[in-house]
Amino acid sequence: MSRMQMTEEKPNRRTFNTAAYNFAFLDEGSKREIRRKSLKAVAIPGYQVAFASREMPIGRGWGTGGLQLTLSLLGRQDILKVIDQGNDDSVNAVSIRRLVEETSGISTTEATSEATIIQSRHRIPEEKLDQSQILVLQVPQPEPLRKVERREEMTRIRHAEMDYSAMWLTLYESIVKWGSITLGADYPVMVHGRYIMAPSPIPRWDTLKLHQSDHLSLFGAGREKKIYAIPPYTNVTPLQFEDYPFEVESFIDKSCRHCDSTHTFLDEVADEAAGTTLYQCSDTAYCKQQQERKA
Repeated sequence: MSRMQMTEEKPNRRTFNTAAYNFAFLDEGSKREIRRKSLKAVAIPGYQVAFASREMPIGRGWGTGGLQLTLSLLGRQDILKVIDQGNDDSVNAVSIRRLVEETSGISTTEATSEATIIQSRHRIPEEKLDQSQILVLQVPQPEPLRKVERREEMTRIRHAEMDYSAMWLTLYESIVKWGSITLGADYPVMVHGRYIMAPSPIPRWDTLKLHQSDHLSLFGAGREKKIYAIPPYTNVTPLQFEDYPFEVESFIDKSCRHCDSTHTFLDEVADEAAGTTLYQCSDTAYCKQQQERKA
């Protein structure tokens, strides 16, 4: 469906007075500062770069860091895709997409392959991204050591000295207590053999997509005022022991109820009438694409 068709189907849609805003909402000074900090983050993979997080017309914790990155990177020829836990139609995704559309006038899409910038919360698209695309992930807590050290000054020292013993001890204690590493989403990773990094609350299923990826990944935490990055073709390794290797979520004998996919991350859906659990693709755009190919 073209953008023109979408506009025609919603003639009563309220619009902003775009003349009252700078292109893509943020002022040019703010964009330059965020882009400079992004370049530093790219130059030091996995390192958290502090930035002056701006006030945004959405609540902190609802994607302000990712949104500021997106608005700072946008050009007039860019095409944006926004997803929330794989869904293009969630309240969070629709609200952010609408804000960007009405303060920049750029095109948006649900097709992953058409987008030049993909802003996401809690998922990486199933479709492989290429070197012409940028993935922006919203981050609630950028510090992976916060689980073992609450003091910011001490986490900085630990990163500087590459002292990650407390994190390894936490993984070991999990094995002793439960027989396996029980960390789920936001599984800590080692980037470029140097920094332990929080990959945002993506499922373990998506963690391996960051390793030697063709695309640039940027992470923005508005509330914590941090930006960090994984450049293309960078080694990203989940923390693991030789005898307890990293494992992704298992969907053996499960398939999507819509497209029959058995190779994607699936969400559980309760069928209260039948008293059973159904499964469907978390990535709604990919699921629709598979259904169209089957039709």
